Amino acid sequence: MSQHNLSQRDQKHIWHPYTQMQTAAAPIAIIKGQGTELVDDQGKVYIDAISSWWTNLHGHGHPHIAKRIAEQALNLEQVIFAGFTHAPAVELSEQLLALLPDNQNRVFFSDNGSTACEVAMKMALQYWYNLGEERRTIIAFRDSYHGDTFGAMSISARSAFTLPFADLLFRVEFVDVPTPGNEEETFAQLEMILRSGEVAAFIAEPLLLGTAGMLMYSPETLDSIISLCHKYDTLVILDEVLTGFGRTGKMFASDYLTAQPDIMCFSKGLTGGFLPMGLTTSTEEIYEAFLSDDKMKTFFHGHSYTANPLGCAAGLASLEVFKQEDTLAKIAQIQVSHEGFAKRLFANKQVTGVRVLGTVIAFEVGEGGSYFHNLRDRMYDYFIERGVLLRPLGNTLYILPPYCITDAELDKVYTAIEDLLADLTNWQ
Repeated sequence: MSQHNLSQRDQKHIWHPYTQMQTAAAPIAIIKGQGTELVDDQGKVYIDAISSWWTNLHGHGHPHIAKRIAEQALNLEQVIFAGFTHAPAVELSEQLLALLPDNQNRVFFSDNGSTACEVAMKMALQYWYNLGEERRTIIAFRDSYHGDTFGAMSISARSAFTLPFADLLFRVEFVDVPTPGNEEETFAQLEMILRSGEVAAFIAEPLLLGTAGMLMYSPETLDSIISLCHKYDTLVILDEVLTGFGRTGKMFASDYLTAQPDIMCFSKGLTGGFLPMGLTTSTEEIYEAFLSDDKMKTFFHGHSYTANPLGCAAGLASLEVFKQEDTLAKIAQIQVSHEGFAKRLFANKQVTGVRVLGTVIAFEVGEGGSYFHNLRDRMYDYFIERGVLLRPLGNTLYILPPYCITDAELDKVYTAIEDLLADLTNWQ
């Protein structure tokens, strides 16, 4: 198909996510991705400094992952996963569980991060239902984000994203994010709700809340939260959709913890950023609550493409790349570079809240803070003009690159940010 006027053809038919189509600029037509680079139909190159919405791990077009997908496509591209299985799903389950907390023993496949969280909530709620206990309450962080399906919206922050559906969402109890200095207040709020004895589960993005503006809190705090929940026999769900597969500096955010969650959710980096797939893991105890001669205790959930063989092959290939390319060492080097850049940012009066966690660096530009901050669009356009893809969360700027990014590419991103900060004084 001709690539002529892709943007114009797009605008005739396509409705884009998180985009006010009335006022948005024409979309940039990307025709190739290689490593950290995206190339548009005019030949302009962009550094993908946000891993294409936090999905890409090892770089665009990684040959090993592409080869594994192609080989799998010639062998088995799709099969119903009710009553059938296949090697890529079994092998991915085995290899992933070997990396997770040792209480995780069962794997349920779905399609994306939202569905991974939906599955987790349904597991938790039906677990108590199957045991004959009345526990219907879910607790989440006030600024959380777990997806855009109705259940995932219900456990996410009430915001512009959820406003049109507010009266349709189920009730959730929210507690403050335990950012530094706020921990005791969060513990008090949490325990007050747990004392009711009606809580089915607590769900959290571990250590890093992405859409909330890359908010960070400590592993010690999360350990205390998990222990408090378990004191009241409440299940703990960790949503590692963003934090999984190296983003926080370790393979999983849960690797920083001593306490163990009961259920975990994965997507985004699960396939190295190549194909959509979601996955939810649980303890054997939760799984066994669904085993019965009574078919009404079955977990009635599924997706047409559950455990798609191509996605599983991509996930296996991505794990192979971690070993082949010593990816955790690359991650450590990105963190060192971010920490060096953070020292430069600390001296800049235009910036507040500089923070680093693994491959993520984030900070606020200017005063105030909201998703609709007036600096957001101007900053986005500024970086696009300079060949850098950064997508600010309001006035929160962050870098979350593919692990193959070079020092020179990181320096280009850092320089673009410093140029923006220098130019801010001229913006009215």
